[in-house]
Amino acid sequence: MVHQDRVKRKNFSWYFLAAVILVYIVVACINFSLFSKSVALFSNLIVKIVPIFIVIYILMTITHYFITPGFITEHFAESGIKKWIFIIIGGILSTGPIYMWYPLLADLRKKGVQYGYIATFLYSRAIKIPLLPVILFYFSIKYVVILTAAMIVMSVMQGITINRILQFKQ
Repeated sequence: MVHQDRVKRKNFSWYFLAAVILVYIVVACINFSLFSKSVALFSNLIVKIVPIFIVIYILMTITHYFITPGFITEHFAESGIKKWIFIIIGGILSTGPIYMWYPLLADLRKKGVQYGYIATFLYSRAIKIPLLPVILFYFSIKYVVILTAAMIVMSVMQGITINRILQFKQ
């Protein structure tokens, strides 16, 4: 049954591509100027985004190769600012659905990692490297840098706050 769903989705993808091509052909026949502008806009977009995607793909491949659950567990045991930096970078580089991270984070909690560090990790996941080309296309680099810095600072503040609140309750 799962295989049939995948086949249906693949077929839909081809139908969608065919529909888009058909729309472009119709637009080219009706209004060639509009067709030309659309192709030029698409070409410019591809030229701007593809190099960034290549760099991101290379970075993701390297991180998937080197950053394993064991590596994360080992570095969560660091102390001081090194630990905060590792947790932020780990959160940013973490991929996949969030629920897949919960068992690892729960295991780290059982090993003594404070909730604030886990919260910082989860908060830092909001910074997504694969989405940077899109946000850079729509906004300026200045905005992206300020937003990313603010999210990193807030993730640490959230972690410290949670650690302090839960420290009083224990």
